[in-house]
Amino acid sequence: MACGILPYSCCVKWRFGCGHNLKLLFFFFYLNHVVSGQIRYSIPEEMKKGSLIGNVAQDLGLDLRRLRSGQARIVTGENIQYTELKTDKGILVVNERIDREQLCGDVTPCSFSFEVILENPMELHQITVEITDINDHSPTFKRDIIRFEISEIANAGARFPLTSAEDPDVGVNGLSEYVLTENENFVLKQNSNADGKKYAEMVLQKPLDRETNPKLSLKLIAVDGGTPQRSGTVNIDITVLDANDNAPAFNQSVYKATVMENAPRDTYVTTVNASDADFGSNSIVTYYFSDLSSGLSNIFTVNEKTGQILITGLIDYEKDKKYELRIEAKDQGGLTDSSKVIIEVTDVNDNAPIISVMSFTSPVSEDSPPGTTIGIINVKDLDSGDNGQVNCRIEQNAPFKIKSNLRNYYTLVTDTVLDRESVSEYNITVVATDAGTPHLSTTRTFHLKVSDVNDNAPVFPQSVYNAFITENNSPGISVLTVRAKDPDENQNARISYILEDSDLNGSPVSHCVSVNAESGVIHAVRSFDYEQIKQLLFVVKAQDGGSPPLSSNVTVKLMIQDQNDNPPQVLYPVQTGGSLVAEMVPRSADVGYLVTKVVAVDVDSGQNAWLSYKLQKATDRALFEVGLQNGEIRTIRQVTDKDAVKQRLTVIVEDNGQPSRSATVIVNVAVADSFPEVLSEFTDFTHDKEYNDNLTFYLVLALAVVSFLFITCLVVIISVKIYRWRQSRIMFHSNLPVIPYYPPRYSDTLGTGTLQHVYNYEVCRTTDSRKSDCKFGTAGSQNVLIMDPSATGTMQRIQSEKSILDEPDSPLEVSCSMQTT
Repeated sequence: MACGILPYSCCVKWRFGCGHNLKLLFFFFYLNHVVSGQIRYSIPEEMKKGSLIGNVAQDLGLDLRRLRSGQARIVTGENIQYTELKTDKGILVVNERIDREQLCGDVTPCSFSFEVILENPMELHQITVEITDINDHSPTFKRDIIRFEISEIANAGARFPLTSAEDPDVGVNGLSEYVLTENENFVLKQNSNADGKKYAEMVLQKPLDRETNPKLSLKLIAVDGGTPQRSGTVNIDITVLDANDNAPAFNQSVYKATVMENAPRDTYVTTVNASDADFGSNSIVTYYFSDLSSGLSNIFTVNEKTGQILITGLIDYEKDKKYELRIEAKDQGGLTDSSKVIIEVTDVNDNAPIISVMSFTSPVSEDSPPGTTIGIINVKDLDSGDNGQVNCRIEQNAPFKIKSNLRNYYTLVTDTVLDRESVSEYNITVVATDAGTPHLSTTRTFHLKVSDVNDNAPVFPQSVYNAFITENNSPGISVLTVRAKDPDENQNARISYILEDSDLNGSPVSHCVSVNAESGVIHAVRSFDYEQIKQLLFVVKAQDGGSPPLSSNVTVKLMIQDQNDNPPQVLYPVQTGGSLVAEMVPRSADVGYLVTKVVAVDVDSGQNAWLSYKLQKATDRALFEVGLQNGEIRTIRQVTDKDAVKQRLTVIVEDNGQPSRSATVIVNVAVADSFPEVLSEFTDFTHDKEYNDNLTFYLVLALAVVSFLFITCLVVIISVKIYRWRQSRIMFHSNLPVIPYYPPRYSDTLGTGTLQHVYNYEVCRTTDSRKSDCKFGTAGSQNVLIMDPSATGTMQRIQSEKSILDEPDSPLEVSCSMQTT
């Protein structure tokens, strides 16, 4: 099909862009009916992916079902598809980031076109998307710094072109103007090229002065017209070139100096200085003498570059007492300045005193008394008059002094008592100074050593040593090292360590520890047990090798650290070999009912004595739980009639040691509301299997007696009343002695165990308890059932702590025995 029969909107696209896809051209030749439309959208650049461009279905008048049935799709010849057609919603969204500057550069307006094709019947719709510019670029300069070198004699009105800035944005977002930072010398002039591109020039309006401002730093700012406004900056560095418009100038009109007679050659006299405000070669100054006689030219010279005046000949105070010199400074342009130099000659004392040593004694003992003579010296000065008068002194602050006994003879003696431990050697500097002007001095250093005496005892750095050792240690292990220091030297400082005799629990301390006499290392002689002894306190003596020897003592505190070498001990419930102890839980017990409490202690200390309780085994794990910290056994659900009467719990008690130790206790629990209900279960604990075999018989029997339930209840109530009355009478008239029983290691060791002192657990038995068939114990206010599996009869004792406290005449503990045949 030729383009002439297509709609006008498509023909335009065919001629100006439809033919970029050759496959689409062949596809058009097979079209029989084509419907076309054209729409145009305008969006800003840099929209996020998924942003809405327009509702294509609404703008083209198409139904969403038509888009889906016609398999609407976008056809474009570009590699990047900037848009995406959502056929389910009929909208056109952004598919890729659109950068107007990358897409069109500086061409405006900026747009791109594509076709939307539908099939059955075939439709072709052209869509043009115009991309509008946003101010997303700042003006930028190609260079970071613009540098100029301008002479200070440059005329006003001189122009200096500046680098132009570039802004890829267009329209109002493009480059708007240039701004120059404020200054006194330059103004900014802005111009435009034929293509409309703006550039700027810097015009000199006030002459430069290098001596005032040798360098200028300005900033050129390019600003666009967008909102918000963006800008770019470039630095302008201006170096002002110098012109020779200043003459040298001395900083003083008269220079004065003083030299000593007999000064050697090249002795420095003074320095003259002339400065030139110009720069570079125009500021280079040279110095020279003017009108200098031939005699003075052999005595003085001046460095033409630095202005230093030096002595080149012999100066004699008796010949010339003062010299006057004329000096000039000249720059490279021939400009000059002059100044006067006055040099005065000073007479000197040119002979120093001479020190001669007559005798000197070294070393000297530190216990020497003050006034001990250590040396004799002789001092002479070849000068005469005041220049020959000599004064001797000791330079540093030392415990010595010098005395004059005869003319020109001096004695060096001690001034105070010496202490070798403070200062063991002295460098005594004797200074001999004459009375001349200036003074001449001579120094002589004497090296004196101080010999030692045993005047210091050994000293420990601390008064008490604390050490730790874990119990069950290996004999001979090193515990700690004690060190003492003796400021004396040699044999006087040789220290021996001795263990002082003392008793520890009736035995010598040497049976427990020993100390190495040379090194001071303390060893454990035997293995320690924390539960028997927790610390050792003994004294170690340090003694030096002087004559007589000096010593000092130090206290050593050795603390035994606990090891987890003791397992927990269960205090309650008491485990016996012949009796069966059971805790009763009524069937009406609610969730959280306290059944009993397992109480245990650990004779270890610290975390080794921290106990935790865990339920290891249980007849019904869903019925009971044990408190991790307190050992309380409580119900975790409501007790029901379906629960077995006999419940056997195994509780494990573990300490927190490494490795941990544990103990196991078995707790028997009877779930019942009354004693008769439990009787049949605990009469023969070993006949459980027979009971289960006869379970059907008991159920039939229970059904048979339902009709007699009312009469049976009356009989049971009356029997229980009579039974309780008889029990109270027996308890009241019982005169049996009570013998308390305490489990091993019941007491808390040093307050470090887990059993609090407010708990008291008692087990009472008769005097002939070996023959008793039942034993009773109390723990709090819990109901306890104690059964003997070898007996054919049992007895229940229910005792409440509150009822005992309310009845002062009631006995606290009762032991009884019943045997039936």
